[in-house]
Amino acid sequence: MRGKCWKFGADINTDLIIPGRYLNTTDPRELAKHCMEVINPQFTLKVHWGDIVVAGKNFGCGSSREHAPIAIKSAGISCIIAKSFARIFYRNAFNVGLSVIICQEAVDDIEEGDEIEVDTHSGIIRNLTRNHTYQAEPIPPFIHKIFAHGGLMKYAVEKQTVKKRH
Repeated sequence: MRGKCWKFGADINTDLIIPGRYLNTTDPRELAKHCMEVINPQFTLKVHWGDIVVAGKNFGCGSSREHAPIAIKSAGISCIIAKSFARIFYRNAFNVGLSVIICQEAVDDIEEGDEIEVDTHSGIIRNLTRNHTYQAEPIPPFIHKIFAHGGLMKYAVEKQTVKKRH
């Protein structure tokens, strides 16, 4: 994954990611239009496919809605690097196929606009702008299988279909 960094602070809750007034839809394209609009009204106008969010601690705190990681992924964000994630957001991100990585060192050093490259298999994060490298925990292979299917539900359906064939 490679893209420009969008940097946010600590305790970014799900209402900041996708305001509650838009929760009457599950359409990913519609959710994407309003992603982060409370914090940065220009976000969805300027984000490019593959860009990366870097944030402080407790990213995704608040409600357990899956709308938040869906909105982020659908807006074009390929990965979120944070100091820590709210537990339910962390799980929901994997469920919808959004890569999330914990790396305090990277968060402390990366600035908004830096060009970032992330290898989720090895956990290596490269700041191409500053020529710095950071080591995070890699995403486990079984999670990559879920990503390859586009999320947990599609993965489960495929596994069930294969099982029925045999």
